[in-house]
Amino acid sequence: MRPTFSLGQISGIRIGVNWSVLAIVALLAYGLAVGQFPAEVPHRPEAEYVAAGLVTAVVYMGSLLVHELSHSLVARRNGVKVEDITLWLLGGVSRLEGEFPDPGAELRVAGAGPLASLLLGGLFLLVTWLAVAAGARGVVVAALAWLGGINIVLAVFNVIPAAPLDGGRLLQAVLWSISKDKIKAASWSARSGQVFGWVLVVAGFYLVLVQRDYSWLWFVLLGWFLISAATAENQQAVLQSRLRTVAVREIMTANPATVPASATVAQFLNDYLPWHRHSAFPVVDDGQTVGLITVHRANRVPAGERAQTSLRDAACPLSDVAQATPDEPVADILSRLNECSERRTLVLQDGHLAGIVSPADISRALGQGFRAR
Repeated sequence: MRPTFSLGQISGIRIGVNWSVLAIVALLAYGLAVGQFPAEVPHRPEAEYVAAGLVTAVVYMGSLLVHELSHSLVARRNGVKVEDITLWLLGGVSRLEGEFPDPGAELRVAGAGPLASLLLGGLFLLVTWLAVAAGARGVVVAALAWLGGINIVLAVFNVIPAAPLDGGRLLQAVLWSISKDKIKAASWSARSGQVFGWVLVVAGFYLVLVQRDYSWLWFVLLGWFLISAATAENQQAVLQSRLRTVAVREIMTANPATVPASATVAQFLNDYLPWHRHSAFPVVDDGQTVGLITVHRANRVPAGERAQTSLRDAACPLSDVAQATPDEPVADILSRLNECSERRTLVLQDGHLAGIVSPADISRALGQGFRAR
């Protein structure tokens, strides 16, 4: 899920918002202002309902951000790099780079989100109780109670053992610990997500047809999303299973063409690129690899600045490029692929550049059915 605009950073983690958040905020605000609040606190000015609905919907999205931040901060404490967080129509997505070192780490990261939502729900309900005990009434109290309830519902729903829900991650961690096979555990967890998604779809359609209540279409939408996401995760598990018997050296391009860090972007595009069929080049400085430049990154430099911009400055720095050794399984590098290096991997041996792996190399390995040698 791609962010449409940025909200900045929290603890060094980029926070983005997809345009679909506007839709969920509008729908929530409308439902609260027209249905929930007037039913609980009647005879208030319409403007009060609308304002409370909007504020409550925005605070709810903030609760989702806290949920995702909990995942991300715990992941970072367990050695997993966090790319960013994006809020969208059905919640939030934390983009992690790297693998969990053990089942315990995955268990802690998966459980952090529901725990945060549960604590938030309890906090909102506590504030509601204190407000009522102090004699407060009105739309604000109703909003606090709704926020408390919805956060607890969010926590409970997320621990259902079905990927990609947090409960699916918890299930995967438990199965990984028992079977000692992370890929098999991921596949089982993904299948549970597919089953649960179909249950939601069928139940949603049934309730729409029987009760003539089209609000149950949310079940259908959520179920379809879970089916799609779980299917993608299952395909990823199958892919990893096929590639764990293939060594990186079997698919890499050895001794790739390199470009000097001191060259400018203009020199790269005009003098280097026309002589090579590749679209990505390791950038070297005095024999040491310092980054990776791609045609796309070079073209993003404004035309008027290309003659003054060095490849060192334009390249994805080595610290952000996925790296591998020649003898490790290709399956192990899949989780390291990122957008900075455009899903390419530099292969290093004893600190020296040995090769490069592109997404096309991985696709060819799958198509040709490599086996361990």
